Amino acid sequence: MSAVNPPGSPKTSLVPPPDAVAPVRHAEAPAPGTALGAHYDMCFGCGAGQPHGLHLEARAGEGVSVTAEFTVKPAHQGAPGLAHGGVLTSALDETLGSLNWLMHVIAVTGRLETDFLLPVPVDTVLHLDAQVTAVHGRKIYCSATGRTGGPDGPVAVRADAVFIEVKVEHFIDNGRSEEIQAAMDDPDQVRRARAFEVNP
Repeated sequence: MSAVNPPGSPKTSLVPPPDAVAPVRHAEAPAPGTALGAHYDMCFGCGAGQPHGLHLEARAGEGVSVTAEFTVKPAHQGAPGLAHGGVLTSALDETLGSLNWLMHVIAVTGRLETDFLLPVPVDTVLHLDAQVTAVHGRKIYCSATGRTGGPDGPVAVRADAVFIEVKVEHFIDNGRSEEIQAAMDDPDQVRRARAFEVNP
């Protein structure tokens, strides 16, 4: 399978084209407030098996939206006492990726642009929310914010992104064989993958 964005290809625009359509929540999407769980135990963003991972916990929201929390730990520092910008971007990316649960699609990050508005100290709980804004073919346009001091606190980071819908073969063809085999030997992992195999 070819790369999502082959080298030398033009940048993917973060602005949906005029003929993009509104996102549709899948009929079997988890109910609002439902914890979405980890899609893979070793995922840096949501997996419990990553000792220095984000351990992000996302929940289904209304429409095609999710909320999540991430606590900045000492291992997540960039400057002394402050979260690393790449870690904050990872938290936004993981939250945006959780939107796929609500549409029952498999999609990967095609482009992600982050704005850093406020410093985020270690031990801060970052309150994240994300929503799909439009869909155009395989492209899923979405945005996210991260707030400090509570779900209604000031926005510290925000991102706009385009995710690209892919088939499960994308991971089989491009992932390391030992991790692919371990995932396929895990009944819970297989169940999660099968939930996305048939789309209306």
